[in-house]
Amino acid sequence: IVDDPIKGVTVPEITEYEVHSPEELLEYILKGNRNRTMAETSINQFSSRSHAIMQFGLEYKRQSKKGNDEIITSKLSLVDLAGSERAATSENRGLRMLEGGNINRSLLALGNCITILSDRGKPGISFVPYRDSKLTRLLKDSLGGNTRTVMIACAFSYTPLTPPTKAQVQ
Repeated sequence: IVDDPIKGVTVPEITEYEVHSPEELLEYILKGNRNRTMAETSINQFSSRSHAIMQFGLEYKRQSKKGNDEIITSKLSLVDLAGSERAATSENRGLRMLEGGNINRSLLALGNCITILSDRGKPGISFVPYRDSKLTRLLKDSLGGNTRTVMIACAFSYTPLTPPTKAQVQ
């Protein structure tokens, strides 16, 4: 991950596409989803083994009152976070356990950033540790500043997953 002076935080050699229709956009979303790493665990037959971030740069061109063109840009990030895992509950071993540990570390870093940002008005809170994970670095623009964020959570009623599901919603 690098800090590009024009694009901001980006992934080197990432593929970018110019999209001209909703159908074309859906094709790229499906293509990106096919490239995700999935594996079976004892809890989930199709477990995401990584987070997925799709970022869309949107441009709107309009004429200003002075008659010159204005370009308004925005960024839409669709983020699918892999769920947190407890090694004892998921019975993961080897590579799956390492993946679960990486997932948990990045979710913890994200939670820390969100907590600090939500407590910003309190005395003594000023530093947001965006650099603690690749996930938070990539989402820095979406977490702080002039943004709107919506979260959709997938909650399970499976009893061993109740504590992480409650934590997710809180």
